[in-house]
This record gives sequence, C-alpha cells and structure tokens, in this order.
Amino acid sequence: MNRSIWAWVRVLGGVGILAVLLWRLGTGAFIDGLRVIDGPALALAFTIGVATTVLSAWRWCLVARGLGMTLSLRGAIADYYKALFINAALPGGVLGDVDRAVQHGREEGDVGRSVRAVVLERTAGQVVLLTVGVTVLLTVPSPVLSHLQANARGLAVAAATTVGLAALAIFAVGRLRSGASRWARAARTGITEVRSGLLARRNWPGIVLASTIVLAGHLATFLVAARAAGSDASLLRLAPLMLLALLAMALPLNVGGWGPREGVAAWAFGAAGLSATQGLTIAVVYGLFAFVAALPGLVVIVTRALAGARAKARIRAAAVVTVAAPVAAPPQKIVLPVRELVSSGA
Repeated sequence: MNRSIWAWVRVLGGVGILAVLLWRLGTGAFIDGLRVIDGPALALAFTIGVATTVLSAWRWCLVARGLGMTLSLRGAIADYYKALFINAALPGGVLGDVDRAVQHGREEGDVGRSVRAVVLERTAGQVVLLTVGVTVLLTVPSPVLSHLQANARGLAVAAATTVGLAALAIFAVGRLRSGASRWARAARTGITEVRSGLLARRNWPGIVLASTIVLAGHLATFLVAARAAGSDASLLRLAPLMLLALLAMALPLNVGGWGPREGVAAWAFGAAGLSATQGLTIAVVYGLFAFVAALPGLVVIVTRALAGARAKARIRAAAVVTVAAPVAAPPQKIVLPVRELVSSGA
C-alpha cells in the first residue's frame, strides 16, 4: 500500500473511532475530562512522565550503544521529549520516533542503523507490555477473561495456529540466513542486531528493568486519571482494563495517540459494569496527562530552533564583516636601473 494512502487510513481510522464515541456517548465524557483535572493530579502525572521519559531514553541509549553507536543520556532525554511532543501533536503517533531516528542517524553517519535502534527500543517496550498484559488478562477477572473462557475452544485453535505460524516463520528465517540474497543479508543483520542490541548480557537486564518501570509508570498515570475522574474501583479491578487501553495504543489508527485508547477504554469499562462514559472520561484524562507530560519537548524544539537561528546569524555577520573589510594593497617594489645605482655610488 502506498505510504500516503496508509497515512490517511491511520488518521481516518482514529477520527472514525472518535466520531463513533461522540455519536454513542456524546460530548459529556470529553468535557468532563477537562473539568476533573486539578493541579495536584496534573503535577503527579507530570512527575511520573519525567521518570518514564528518562528511563525510556536510557533504554534507547542501551540499545544504540549495543549496536555500536554513540548516544549520551542527556541528548537522548532531549530527543525523546521532542519525539513525545511530536507524537502527541501530530497525527500518526510515530513521526517523533522517525525524527529522532533520522536525526541521530545523521549525526552518527548511519541512518539505517539508527532507525533499527529506535525500532528495537520501541519493540522492547511493546514486548514487556504484551507479556504483562497477556499474563494479567489470563489470570485476573475481567471482561476479556470471561470472553476467553466462553470461547475457549476457538481460542485454542487460534493459539495453536499462531504457534504453528511462528514456528514456520522461525524455520523460514533460519533457512533464509544461509542464502546470499539481499533478504538473506537483511535477515542476518537483523538477527545479529537483536542479539547485540537487546539480548546481550550487558544490555537485557537494564532494558527489561527500564521497560517494566516505564509500564508501571503508564499504569500509575492511568490510575491517577481514574481517581481524578471519580472512579474508586480497586487496582486489581482496574489493572486489566488499563492494560487493554495501553495495548490499544499500539494500534496504528490514531490521531496523536487518540482513538483506539478511548474506544477500548469505553468498551472495557462498560463491559466490566463501570460505565462506558466513565471509561471514556478516564482515557481522555490520561491523554491530557500524556500531552502535558510531553510539553518539555516543545521547549527542546524552540530552544534548538533559537540556537540554530543565532548560529546562522553569526555566520552571516562574519561573512558580511569579511566582505566589507578593506583589502590591504600588496607592497610595491621600487626598481632602479643598475646604471643609476652605480653612478650614484650606492
């Protein structure tokens, strides 16, 4: 599919989900999302956002260094904040990650490797989220667990099919690695970088730790949003619903992160008997918290733009001074005829 068409599909998908929610639940949940936020809750969510951003940037550093690239933690934090703001402000939800990958790649002279480092870093977080999410959804009572129990036979067939396809894919990649084609070289490169960037002994403990704490931070932000929206449900009851909303955020159909999260939260809370409207309000509050937590990225963008403008101004000023400065005339040589020098007794 053409990239521009796919980009439109992603945006329109998110808009469509939000339109359906407005049609079914009205504007009250969205307005309540703005009304219920207070200063202490916003400050707490922002503080949690600082911790998750720093740990995410550290995870990126670990992966990038594992691939042989140079990336300081301070620079990674600034670039990560910039990426978060772009993701939150622009449709698609991934443009910020593309920007930090390309910029770092240009600095390192290897855009391809930098892009793969960002993909691996984001994949590590998604793997931890998926692992924790599936574990909780299969063990903690929730609408999802009830649905799984009611359709156990069909789900068993689907799980067996998935395992079979995964085994086939692993076998195909193993056979592909031994070839000499471009795909074979790409497969070997990918496997090597997964081993060095994610699975290396010096990397994987830190990556797992950072990803786990980041996930805990997102869940804590959701809990703050739930309490701000007036929900007094226990953490055990809310955890599966919040994990479902976080898993939905990985779907590539959103507008700045909005869309699937709100739709899944409304369905999950409604199915759990906690009111679809309240679930939507909680998702809206979480989205606003996430946007405010990403605002330091705007400061990074403005600061770098001003620094770039000042640097260009200095270069132009230096060029003007160089052109305007008078050029000293070369010393002129005085040539006297030899006969005159001799006759004068010199």
